[in-house]
Amino acid sequence: METQRQEARERVIFKNVSKTYHGDHGSVKVVEDVSFKLAEGEFVSLIGPSGCGKTTMLQMLAGFVTQDTGQITLDGGPIKGPGSDRGVIFQEYGVFPWLTVEKNIDFGLSLRCNKHLESQRKELVAHYLKLMHLNGFENAYPKHLSGGMRQRLALARAYAVNPNILLMDEPFGALDAQTRLALQLQLMEVLTEERKTVLLITHSVEEAIFLSNRILIISARPSKILRVVDVPFPYPRTPELTATPEFQRLRLELEEVSMQQYAKQQELAAETQ
Repeated sequence: METQRQEARERVIFKNVSKTYHGDHGSVKVVEDVSFKLAEGEFVSLIGPSGCGKTTMLQMLAGFVTQDTGQITLDGGPIKGPGSDRGVIFQEYGVFPWLTVEKNIDFGLSLRCNKHLESQRKELVAHYLKLMHLNGFENAYPKHLSGGMRQRLALARAYAVNPNILLMDEPFGALDAQTRLALQLQLMEVLTEERKTVLLITHSVEEAIFLSNRILIISARPSKILRVVDVPFPYPRTPELTATPEFQRLRLELEEVSMQQYAKQQELAAETQ
C-alpha cells in the first residue's frame, strides 16, 4: 500500500458531487457538494452514521448510480457505468450459492470483458484459493462454508478479475471479532502484494484506523465531508498497534466526532417520521 500519497497519481476525483433521491413521499438529498480524491495504491475509509449517503458515494464510483451534479472521474475520464477495473465487495458475501468455491472464483474470468484462456483461469483460481486459504474446499458450495470463509470467497472472486480499485461496503461487519481481524490482516497482506486502491465503508473507527492511509468522516445526511484524517501509523501494521496509547487516543477522538453525527442522524430520522 502506498504510504506517501503525495507521490502517487490521482486515480479518482469527486468534485462538488450531489445526489437526491425522488420517491412517492418526497425528495431526499443524500449527498451534497462532496469533493475528495483517491490516489494510486491508497486505502481510504468513509465513516459516518447509517443512512447518511456513504453507500451512495461508493455506488456512484462503481457506476451503479449517477450523480445529479458535479463530476466523478476515474483516470481522467467520466464514469459511464460499471467496469471490470472496479471490484465491489458487499457485507452480504456476494457469492453464487449454486456454484462451487472454484467456480465462484472462476466466474468473472469467464465473462467477455475479462475472458482468459482456460489455462490462465486455472492458474488464477489456484492462486486465489491458496492466497485466501480455501484449499481443500474447491468443490464445496457456499452453504457449507462458515461466514468468514464465504467472505474470503467473495474477496477471492473480486481479486481474481484483477480490478485496479476495490470498493468495499462493510465487508467484515457481520463477522465475529476474531474472524474480522483475521480477514483484515489477510486483506493488508493481499494489498501489499498486489497494490490495489481501496475505498472502504465501515462503521468501525478502529477498523478504519487499522487499515487506512486516510479517513473521511462523513456528516449526517446529506453527506458532507466533515474532516479528513491522515493516519500516522506506517505499514505493515500488526494487532499490537491497536493497544498503543497513540492508536487509542486517535480512536477516541474520531469516535466522539462520529457519535455526534450519529446523534444528528437520529434526530433527523425522528423529525421525518
